Amino acid sequence: MAIDLKTAHTQFIQYLESRRRARATIVAYGKDIEQVTTFLANMGKKTITEVSRDELEAFLKKLASDSYTPKSISRKINSIKTFFRFLKASGAITMDPAIEIEHPKYEVKPPRILSKIEYRALRDACRGDIRIYAIVELFLQTGIRIGELAALTLSDIKGNELQIAAQEGHAQRLVPLNKAAKEALDRYIAVRSPSAASSALFVTKTGRALLIRNIRTAIDRYFRIAGIEGAKVNDLRHTFIAHHLMAGTSITTLSKLVGHKRLSTTERYLELVKDKTTDTVKLEEL
Repeated sequence: MAIDLKTAHTQFIQYLESRRRARATIVAYGKDIEQVTTFLANMGKKTITEVSRDELEAFLKKLASDSYTPKSISRKINSIKTFFRFLKASGAITMDPAIEIEHPKYEVKPPRILSKIEYRALRDACRGDIRIYAIVELFLQTGIRIGELAALTLSDIKGNELQIAAQEGHAQRLVPLNKAAKEALDRYIAVRSPSAASSALFVTKTGRALLIRNIRTAIDRYFRIAGIEGAKVNDLRHTFIAHHLMAGTSITTLSKLVGHKRLSTTERYLELVKDKTTDTVKLEEL
């Protein structure tokens, strides 16, 4: 019996949860598939087996007419392809209507690397905000991902190391906390609400876990205050990687430190730092 669009959407979310995908990923995929299934329902489609490539192409065409960027459309295509691969693998459909859909071409901008002046200005801008200062220091001194930082709990602090939980196919790992990161973290923990309802390391004033979107919003605000243009939270991770390569940290060591699955991912940064050198530095001097 053919399943309806809403049930297919629900089963897909359950599948992602069973695979322990990151919460942010599940939310993003869920919104994308809700958007496309709503579009399909408005076209009169009731079950998932009624969907063809033509309807999916019509959805993508509407996104373009609604001024979605090629990059945003490409991301939604990833969600759609994952959705229909799941449906085919589970036996809900026999033919995958998304398999031949092509991604639009768009220019991928190189990672933004903050200069010493910029990341020091960011530090100065948020120094009075103990929680965000600790977050910025962790990004700059460990290079962890925003999803990994948001998922940290108090029990993940292991002396002078942070335990990063397995996430989105990335294995669990330990990353060192240097003096600057440890001091910033200790100052934050000293003022963190002891009665917080959440075990999350970073919490709101009401004791709830600080969400990824809260972290992005806060740091974007301090980027503006510091007068740093065109920078995003992920650029703090890029900065960590680039500056360590310039300081002579081996690619193998750095790749393990930041949790790259493939060495080639770390090697891509070499082109960004080519012909640039910096004095060998301790991490806390970043």
